[in-house]
Amino acid sequence: MFRAWRTPQLARARARIAWGWARPAASESRQPAAEQDSPYRDTVLLPRSSFPAQLPGRLQPETELATQKKCGFSELYSWQKQRKTKQEFCLHDGPPYANGDPHVGHALNKILKDITNRFYVMRGYKVHYVPGWDCHGLPIELKALSEVKGSENLSPMEIRQKAREFAERAIEKQKSAFVRWGIMADWANSYRTFDPTYEANQLRIFYKMYDKGFIYQDYKPVFWSPSTKTALAEAELEYNEQHVSRSVYMKFPLLKSPPKLASVLDGSSPASVLIWTTQPWTVPANQAVCYMPDSAYSIVKCTTTGEYFILAADRVESTAAVLDTQFEVVSTCKGVDLVDGSCVHPMIPGRASPLLPANHVTMAKGTGLVHTAPAHGMEDYSVASHHQLPTDCFVDEGGFFTEAAGPELRNKNVLEEGNEAVIQMLQAAGSLLKEEKYVHSYPYDWRTKKPMIIRASKQWFVNTASVKATAQEVLKKVKVIPTSAVNRMLEMLDRRTFWCISRQRCWGVPIPVFYQKNTGECLLNSETVTNIIKIVEQQGTDAWWTLPIEQLLPKEAVVKAGGNDVLDYVKGQDVLDIWFDSGTSWAHVLEGAEQRADTYLEGKDQLGGWFQSSLLTSVAARNKAPYKTLVVHGFTLGEKGEKMSKSVGNVVDPDVVINGGEDHTKDPPYGADVLRWWVAESNVFTEVLIGPVVLNAARDDVNKLRNTIRFMLGNLAGFNPETDSIPAPKMYIVDQYMLHLLQDYGSKVTEAYKEYNYSKVVRLLQAFCSRHLSNFYFSIIKDRLYCEEEKDPKRRSCQTVLAEALDIVVRSFAPILPHLAEEVFQHLPYKKDSGGVFRTGWINASSVWKKPGIEEAIEGACAMRDSFLGSISDKNALEYEVVIVIEPGLLFELMEALQAEETSSVSELNEIMMASQTTLLTELPKETPTDANIVRGTFLINLEGGDIREESSYKVIALPVTKAKCPRCRRYTSDSTSTPCPRCLTVLAGRGST
Repeated sequence: MFRAWRTPQLARARARIAWGWARPAASESRQPAAEQDSPYRDTVLLPRSSFPAQLPGRLQPETELATQKKCGFSELYSWQKQRKTKQEFCLHDGPPYANGDPHVGHALNKILKDITNRFYVMRGYKVHYVPGWDCHGLPIELKALSEVKGSENLSPMEIRQKAREFAERAIEKQKSAFVRWGIMADWANSYRTFDPTYEANQLRIFYKMYDKGFIYQDYKPVFWSPSTKTALAEAELEYNEQHVSRSVYMKFPLLKSPPKLASVLDGSSPASVLIWTTQPWTVPANQAVCYMPDSAYSIVKCTTTGEYFILAADRVESTAAVLDTQFEVVSTCKGVDLVDGSCVHPMIPGRASPLLPANHVTMAKGTGLVHTAPAHGMEDYSVASHHQLPTDCFVDEGGFFTEAAGPELRNKNVLEEGNEAVIQMLQAAGSLLKEEKYVHSYPYDWRTKKPMIIRASKQWFVNTASVKATAQEVLKKVKVIPTSAVNRMLEMLDRRTFWCISRQRCWGVPIPVFYQKNTGECLLNSETVTNIIKIVEQQGTDAWWTLPIEQLLPKEAVVKAGGNDVLDYVKGQDVLDIWFDSGTSWAHVLEGAEQRADTYLEGKDQLGGWFQSSLLTSVAARNKAPYKTLVVHGFTLGEKGEKMSKSVGNVVDPDVVINGGEDHTKDPPYGADVLRWWVAESNVFTEVLIGPVVLNAARDDVNKLRNTIRFMLGNLAGFNPETDSIPAPKMYIVDQYMLHLLQDYGSKVTEAYKEYNYSKVVRLLQAFCSRHLSNFYFSIIKDRLYCEEEKDPKRRSCQTVLAEALDIVVRSFAPILPHLAEEVFQHLPYKKDSGGVFRTGWINASSVWKKPGIEEAIEGACAMRDSFLGSISDKNALEYEVVIVIEPGLLFELMEALQAEETSSVSELNEIMMASQTTLLTELPKETPTDANIVRGTFLINLEGGDIREESSYKVIALPVTKAKCPRCRRYTSDSTSTPCPRCLTVLAGRGST
C-alpha cells in the first residue's frame, strides 16, 4: 500500500490535521440495540433519561410554570444586577400603551427584547432593563369614560381618577402576561409615565427645551380631530385609502388681470381662474390662489360659454374632459406672468384673493392652481405667513362652523351638512362648475377611526426645523437594523417642520404655563417651573387641578414678570402630547452621566413615533441621541398575510396560545416556549405571520429539538464530564471533527445574536442538530454508545462530544427557549448543584477545537459513504462489506488515518461507512467480480488556504456480507448467529459475562 507522505507540504497537512494520538480500536453499527428477546439485551447500554420527548396537552404550560418557580426566573434580573463587572448592556424598553389586554404584537416585541437581554446576561454583562408603560392620553381617557354613565358631567379630577384606575388595571394584565412569557425584569420596579418622579423629569426636559428656544406657542393649522376635540401629532394618524370626498371644480372671477396678460385679457369677456379642491368646506376661509412660478399656464376660451379661463397648460385637456366641454388655447404663459393678479372670492362679495407664487403646487391632479385657506393647510399657512395674509378659522373644536362663518353655515358640521351648504352656496353664486366623488387617502384619528381636519388653533410646538439637521447627523452615527429603516426615519425627519405637543384634554402632564387674564400673555420661566416641579415630585400632576393658583404660582415670579397679583393669572388647560411623555423616558430611566442606551428595539411604527420623539427631545436638550443602536421589527399579521380582525376571527391571543382555548382540539396549549420560538424563527424585519399552521410548525420544531436533546441526555447516563472526559487529541478523528463543528457553530451563533438576527440563530441550530448531529453523528456512534464497554475510551470519546454538544446546543437556544433550557439542565445526569443555564455563562467552545484540516478527512469519507449508500438503494448497510479503492495520494493518506489496517470492522472509517466491514486499497482486487457494481467518484482536497489542492478519484464497491449476524450488536461480524462477534465477546468478558 501507499503509506508515505510524499512531499513536505503533505507532511504539513498531516501535522495540521493533528492525528497524533493513541488511537483505540473502533467499531460501528447503524443498528444500535439487541432485539427485545435477545439473551444479550441487558448487556447493551441503551439510553436512560426521564427527560420526555414531548409534553402533550396541559403538561407543557404546567412544566413551564414549575420550571419558572424552581429555577428562579423571577430572581434572575436582580441576581445579575449584583454582578461585579464593568461590562454593561442597556436595552431601554419602549413603553407599551396601558389601554388594553396583551396581544401578539406585545409578545413579538417583549420576547425579542428578552432574547437580547438573556443573551447578554449569559455573556457576563450586567443588563439594565426597566420595563415601562405609557399611561396618559386620549385612548385611555376614552376607554375609561366609556365605562361610566354620564361621563360628560365628570370633573377633570374625576376623569383623571377613572383614567388612572383603567391604566393601572391594564398594566397589571400586561405585566402578568409578560412574566408568564418568561420576560426577565425587576417587575416591582417598572416605570410608568404617570409616576410623580417621571412627570417631574419630563417637565425638566420641557423647560430645558423651552429655555433653549426649541418650544414655542403659536397660532397655526394643525391636524385636528373633531371626534375627540383635540390636536393630534402626525404619528397619531392613520390613513383611509378608500375615503370618499366631494370634490368640486369652481371658478374664481378675475378682479384684477395680471399686468403681463392685459393684452390677452382685455375685459371684453369674463375671465376666471379654474380651481379644484377635495375640501369645499374650506372655501369660506380662502385668502389666495397659488400658482407654480416655473410651470406653463394657458389662457383658454370655453367653446360652450365663451368664458376665458386660466389653468396649467398640462391640465387643459383633462380638465375640459371632466367638465364635458372644449377649451381653445388662446395664449400660453409662465406662472410668473400671473404676478400681481387677483380674484373675487367665489362666496364672499367684496373679498379679493390675490394670485401668489408657491412651490407646493403640483400638476398631478386638478388645474395647477390651488385654492389657499391658511387656517386649513400647512403649505397654505406658509404662504400666508410670507405674504401677511389673515389666518382666520371659522371652525370650532367640534368641527362645526362658527358664527363668524355666517348665518348660512353657522353650527353646521364641516364634514357633513356644512360641506353640502358650501357646495350649494357656490352653485348659487354661479361659481360651481362640477361636483364629483373622489376616492383618495385621507387622515383619520387612529383612536376613533373618524376623519381629521386641518384647523388653525393656538398650540405649543417643538420647532423641529431647528433641531432636525442635528438630529439627522446624530442619527447617521446610530447603527440601525435593518439598515433600510434609517432612510425612512431620515425622510420623516426631513418632512417634519414642527411638532405640535399640546393636547386639549385633562388626562396627561399639564403644560406648566400661566396666562394673564386680560392680555393672554403666558408666564413661563425658571421660577414658575421650578416650583411646579417641586410640587409634582411630591404630589404628582393631580396638583395642577387640585391646588389653588396661589400655591402653584409663586408671587415672586409674578412680580419678576412685571405683574402685581397672582390672581391676575389662570392655569393653562393643555396637556403634553403622549409622544413627549414617552419621548423623554431616557431622562428618567437611563443611568449614569451618559444616559444613553445600547439599544432601542421597537416596531416600525416607532420610526415616526418613539424613536423620533426620543431623538428630538434628546438632541434638543443635550445634543446627542439617547441610543447607540435601533432595532426595527415589523407588524404581526394572520398567517395568510391578512390583518388580524375579530370579525374575521383570525385574532391570535397569546394567552390562548400558551394555555389553550376552551376546545383543546381547536386551540391546543402550546406553552410560552412555542410562542418564543415563533418570534425567533420569524424574519421579524418584515411582517410576522402567525396562526394555527405557523404555531403547529413551531411546536413540531421544538419537539424535534427535544428529541435531539433526549438522545444526548439518555446516552450521558453514568458519564461525568469532570472525570470521564477524553482529551481532544486522544479522541476519534470524527469526534474531533464534531468538536471542530461545535466551535464553528458556537462562533456563528454568537455573531447572529450580536446582530439581533434570531431567525439565523434558529436556522443554524436546526441545521446543526439535523444535519450534523441527528443525520450524521448520532447515526454512526450508536454502536459505540450501546455496545462498547461502559468505560471504554472509545465510548467515553463520543460521550465527551455529546456532553459538549448538549451544553453548547442548550446554551445556544437558551435565550430563545429559557423554559426548555432550564428543564434540560434539571435532567442532566451530572452537575446536580448547577446554578442553571443563565447563571453559568455562554457557550464555551474552545479555540483548540478548531482544526480546519480535519474536515477533509471526514468529508472525504462521507463522500464515499454517500456513494456506498446510494449504490445499495436504501438497503441495510450492515448487510454489506464495502471496498474503497483510492489512487495513491493525499486522499488515501487521509483515509488511512481513519483505518490503518487493510480490512477492518472496528475502524473509524468503517464506523463512518456504517457497513459491517470496510476494506481500503489502492487498486481493485484481482478477484473483483466482473458484474460488481463499482461506483466512481472524485474528491477535491483543499488545504493550507489553497496551497495544497489535490483532486483524487476513488471507487466504491458494495459486496454482500459473508459472515453471520452478531446476536448482540446486530452487525454481520460473527462466525455464528448464536455466538457474539469478537468485539462483543471481548466486551462481555470484561463485564464478567459469558
